[in-house]
Amino acid sequence: MPDTGVTRYYDLTVSYQNIAPDGVQREGIVFNGQYPGPLIEANWGDWISVTVHNELGAKNEGTSVHWHGILQKETPWMDGVPGVTQCPIVPGQSLTYLFRADQYGTSWYHSHYSAQYSGGAVGPMIIYGPNTTQNTQYDVDLGPIMLSDWYHQSYYDLVEQTMAPAVQHVPPPVSDNNIMNGMGTFDCSQTDLPCTPNAGVPKFKFQSGTSYRIRLINSGSDATQTFSIDGHTMTVIANDYIPINPYTATAVTIGVGQRTDVIVTANQGSDGAFWVRSNIGPGRKAGGCNDNNPNAQTAFGIIYYESADTSSVPTSTAQPDSMQTDCGNDPLSQTTPLNPSAPPTPDMTVDVPIQALNNGTHNLFYFGGATFRADYNTALLLQANEGDFSFPPDANVHNYGTNSSVRLVVYNHNAMPHPMHLHGHDFWVLAEGKGHWDGTVVNPQNPQLRDTQIVQGGTDGVPSYIVIQYNLDHAQINPFHCHISWHNSAGFNLLALENPAAIQALQIPDAIKNTCTAWGTFTSGVVVDQIDSGLRKRVNLGVNGAIAMRD
Repeated sequence: MPDTGVTRYYDLTVSYQNIAPDGVQREGIVFNGQYPGPLIEANWGDWISVTVHNELGAKNEGTSVHWHGILQKETPWMDGVPGVTQCPIVPGQSLTYLFRADQYGTSWYHSHYSAQYSGGAVGPMIIYGPNTTQNTQYDVDLGPIMLSDWYHQSYYDLVEQTMAPAVQHVPPPVSDNNIMNGMGTFDCSQTDLPCTPNAGVPKFKFQSGTSYRIRLINSGSDATQTFSIDGHTMTVIANDYIPINPYTATAVTIGVGQRTDVIVTANQGSDGAFWVRSNIGPGRKAGGCNDNNPNAQTAFGIIYYESADTSSVPTSTAQPDSMQTDCGNDPLSQTTPLNPSAPPTPDMTVDVPIQALNNGTHNLFYFGGATFRADYNTALLLQANEGDFSFPPDANVHNYGTNSSVRLVVYNHNAMPHPMHLHGHDFWVLAEGKGHWDGTVVNPQNPQLRDTQIVQGGTDGVPSYIVIQYNLDHAQINPFHCHISWHNSAGFNLLALENPAAIQALQIPDAIKNTCTAWGTFTSGVVVDQIDSGLRKRVNLGVNGAIAMRD
């Protein structure tokens, strides 16, 4: 990583606003009055300074922002997870995040408070770095394309639905639409909400003979996306922040939280118009992978070549593999990092089961033997920094101590697939499958490396699994969780603690410590209705809630 000596400065204001990405008006949470939020850009090695202002006072909501995929090894307190690395930002107050652009490629930022990001609190982030091989050269950076399933209810109502008592038999949230770059259309006859018909889709301009880099981001709440462009082949060059040995594809699969960078060459004449598609399948009730309305499967965009009639609608035909038929990522054998690395023999191997269980009142997710609930009045990293490692059971902290590496065999006993995201690390993906892992590693000298990977659905008798491994070279408590919003709200989170002595030596800035002082003062007289754990308490008594520029 170069030392550029440059700091990039941004301001983000988090607020409620009525938005209508697909023409249907609903209450949203936005950054700087827009959905998606503004693009954050930097060069590899820059420092990024973002001041976040909380303007959610009308509903007494805290907030925080997580910088997805940034390792934060120099600044572990800047990861943006309330109850873990900080306390929430109090309404009417601000916090400046300062962290290094320690990876390069494509990512995003989002609120990590409750399920606020499902309400719209998301934005793209690009870290510019080297083009590493001749096969990854391109002419134009087309920028980010954010893909998201979309709901017409407020995020808070959807969390209430998720956390309803088990005896009520309330079904999980079902998305109403699928949108691209914050745009889509909806049949207004299917809603009672204010609705503008033909709200529009994103449009892109292609010049014949030009090659374009497209940065795909799944910023959704639940649905895995299958992305394709009619009539065009893509060269896949990166997954998450990891450059890979390029391969060609006509469709790519992207789980929630994942990113994939592709290069597309404009080689279809000068007057063509082509559909861009991202498909989430027919919905789980119809045999699909996701909880979505079967009438809202595909998000659309349009590519117009330089001489095309931009008032026309494409008549192009979808790629044969554009429909989602598999609930997992593309095969591990297909993807190898451009910079080879072989994982060492791990110091420890741990089986980590995923289970959907009833705790007596609520249906919750248990991960590694416990279900997680955050205490927003306590930041566990601050507690560990003071030498106190006596965490409550529902913090679900797994202390890996002074070991140098860990291998996690994640067994999914639940029928749903889960996009598993680890903070603070890229991990090797050694294997995936059904049943019990037999020790076989795919591409053992250079296995796939990324920060989010889908584990497919399984059963109690025949679980599915992924096997991941990473080096414990961080002084941090890193969340490892399903990135489906509603699963996270229901406790699907494990906190991986590493290097406790190094954590005690951290010089954590007062600004982070002050978030807990300010939150304690705020909640001493205000009831914060944090419901993710299914409980409503005065937070001063202890709230339990699941986690919740180019020069």
